[in-house]
Amino acid sequence: MSGFSGDWLSAREPVDLRARNATVRDAFLTHLAVRKGCDPARPLVLLDLGAGTGATLRALAPHIMAPQAWRLAEHDPALLARARALIGEEQTHIEIVEADLAAGVPEALLEGIDGVTTSAFLDLVSAGWVSAFARQLAAHRLPFLAMLTYDGRLSLDPAAPLDASIREAMNAHQRGDKGFGAALGPQAADLTREVFQEAGFRVIEGRSDWEAEPDEQAFQSMLVDGWVEAARDMAADMAIDADALSRWHARRRGEIAARAFVTRVGHRDLAALPV
Repeated sequence: MSGFSGDWLSAREPVDLRARNATVRDAFLTHLAVRKGCDPARPLVLLDLGAGTGATLRALAPHIMAPQAWRLAEHDPALLARARALIGEEQTHIEIVEADLAAGVPEALLEGIDGVTTSAFLDLVSAGWVSAFARQLAAHRLPFLAMLTYDGRLSLDPAAPLDASIREAMNAHQRGDKGFGAALGPQAADLTREVFQEAGFRVIEGRSDWEAEPDEQAFQSMLVDGWVEAARDMAADMAIDADALSRWHARRRGEIAARAFVTRVGHRDLAALPV
């Protein structure tokens, strides 16, 4: 389902780590701490959806000042293997589960869970998926932390004439089927906020924008290559000239090689807390 390579996830992890919104994160963790106060001897148990290689765990675990256990749910066998290698077999408090989430979150995954997290996942799913998931978490009264949801904003420095067309093509491509039906793409953050508020949650939001620096060449190269691939897929619908796209790609690759390119990509974090 995920379609993401381990190399891409490794390259983006430091950019993700800088981008994650501390205010939203801390609102979620404070809610968990209050919840844990009812049973201080028991570890917090967190479920991470679309866990990839375990980046969410690595980002959040140092900020949880309590015993904790994790259940990582991922469908891609290659990413599962990479997660096991990175985490190590000795980590008995981490359970790695192969799970297909296309039809929703299986109830068994929520057994014994105190909170649910995800990163860079909600823009892949459909409106119906998010709505059903919000109702499911409301029934269990579980808090939810969604990080790094793409919201359609893009700023490149230096600017180039084709930038707006690239962004539009990428946003259109993001709304294709990623295994869950028509993906929300850049609409995911707004719809998730609305759906969870309607389900009775208190929602805290904040920006978590990527800002890739000139020395992050591997990440920026993969990012630009992915944009060009998406633009080529959408070229007929978006009236993008193939030669102009190739020139844009060559220019950006040259700027990356010269360490003269800064990429800013809009994301948002959201904490949905039962009241």
